[in-house]
Amino acid sequence: MPTELVIFDCDGVLVDSETLGNRVLVQFVAEFGLALELEEAILLFKGCKMADCIAVIEQRLEQKLPPDFVTQLRARTAKVFEHELLPVEGIEAALDKINLPICVASSGPLEKIKLALRVTNLLPRFEGRIFSSYEIGSWKPAPDLFLYAAKNMGVQPSFCTVVEDSVLGVRAGVAASMRVLGYTNQSEATLLESFGVTVFDSMCQLPCLVSYH
Repeated sequence: MPTELVIFDCDGVLVDSETLGNRVLVQFVAEFGLALELEEAILLFKGCKMADCIAVIEQRLEQKLPPDFVTQLRARTAKVFEHELLPVEGIEAALDKINLPICVASSGPLEKIKLALRVTNLLPRFEGRIFSSYEIGSWKPAPDLFLYAAKNMGVQPSFCTVVEDSVLGVRAGVAASMRVLGYTNQSEATLLESFGVTVFDSMCQLPCLVSYH
């Protein structure tokens, strides 16, 4: 099927936020006595909804986190994003070459997505076409968010291509009966390929992959 809409995940696909976000998380949970390596945190929490992340942390701590933990975490993350967040290498040039409708479908809250896109100067490209799991109360790997985005953009699922970097996101795209492109480094390529999707490791490859059908 020819692609009529490209649906982008945000974290790790448009903005280089996985390391930054998890660095803040690791530093914060250390204050409660939980020692987590950054690489371990990325592996554990990539693409996960916040409630699941908190459940894992509380299980390891064997205690509940304060009620305002998430609010504080988001505030700390936003501060770091404002000063350090960068777009994923090559994404701007790739977007310039993709002459198709595009949108964002992310598990994060709308404010976080918009902040990340604004700081990296990508917001004008996606303004008015940003979809969040928090809007519909459904998170990846359920297909609902991608289906919601496609419906709002007026495109049938089979004509959509999803660009994802996490296992949960890839599973959601596959479940939505969409074509999925997995952006990943070589060490994780086999994992994403096991879901039968096309894997790539440089955004300069993306325009050709999107137009290929």
